[in-house]
Amino acid sequence: MVSPPSEGARPSTPTTADIRRWRRYLADEKAEGAVYRQLAARRTGEEREILLGLADAEKRHEQHWLDLLGDQAGRPLRADPRTRFLGVLARSFGSVFVLALAQRAESRSPYANDPDATSGMAADEQVHEEVVRSLAERGRMRLSGSFRAAVFGANDGLVSNLSLILGVGASGVAPHVILLTGIAGLLAGALSMGAGEYVSVRSQRELLEASAPNPAIGRVLPDLDVNANELALLYRARGMGEDESIRHAAEVLGGRAPETRPTGIESHTAVGTGWGAAVASFCFFASGAIVPILPYAFGLTGWVAVAVAAGLVGIALLGTGAIVGLLSGASPVRRALRQLAIGFGAAAVTYLLGLLFGTTLG
Repeated sequence: MVSPPSEGARPSTPTTADIRRWRRYLADEKAEGAVYRQLAARRTGEEREILLGLADAEKRHEQHWLDLLGDQAGRPLRADPRTRFLGVLARSFGSVFVLALAQRAESRSPYANDPDATSGMAADEQVHEEVVRSLAERGRMRLSGSFRAAVFGANDGLVSNLSLILGVGASGVAPHVILLTGIAGLLAGALSMGAGEYVSVRSQRELLEASAPNPAIGRVLPDLDVNANELALLYRARGMGEDESIRHAAEVLGGRAPETRPTGIESHTAVGTGWGAAVASFCFFASGAIVPILPYAFGLTGWVAVAVAAGLVGIALLGTGAIVGLLSGASPVRRALRQLAIGFGAAAVTYLLGLLFGTTLG
């Protein structure tokens, strides 16, 4: 048996608790390495190489615990439930959600406070967290636009229509009026969201098109007066300093440098089409707004309908909040509860206002 490294005064014979802890670490390292290999199998190029490198690092950690255990390694244990669940997701999906969960798993490493783990292993785990965070960030950037629209649209539909039907219902109107109000709120809100997104995307595209440089500029460069040099004015308008613009213009006209777009104007990514954004926003809002009217559509009334509507919306808010938490690398429970509190807070205010108006009008 190999004694723990750098232990000095600690006894060379490990306790039963030590053996149990080391075997648990061994099982977790094996499972984490398998997760990275499964993720790598779904990727190509640089991301695949990075994930395989992480798997190799987990293999080194695994060997450390095997060396400590020696002939007491015994039969392999099962990894903890969170790591096993992560393995299932990696085999089935391999998405940014799995990377976000792996990031949280790396952040929970106990090696920094364990005397039997080397300082190098503790440092490895911290670096692993940053590596996985960077990989997840690539996916987050790809998802950011559509994901923001989906979460914003669905949550807007959930909260606004729940608030609407609770406020109207609190005023004492008949159940069929509440249902019609909810349907009207769904259609009005979804159409408003779609129209707003269409205008927003079209305006953004038109603004970017107006800001883009004329590609024909390069063809007229040979005809410019070298002494007057209007090209320097162009570069100054684009953000270059006076001396730099004169120098760069001279290089371009002298044939030593290509005509380039200076860093004063940043490149832009595609912003999508107006109609695509409008349809997506309409659907996202409608998918959320339909949830609170389902109890009334199936004939429920009174407090039963209110309770079911609030319960369904609460479950949906918890789900979207948890997804936001996972993607952001934060606690999904905390984000879910925050989403629930905000949504129910808005609905409660509207309900109280409905009670107030109902009492006043009655």
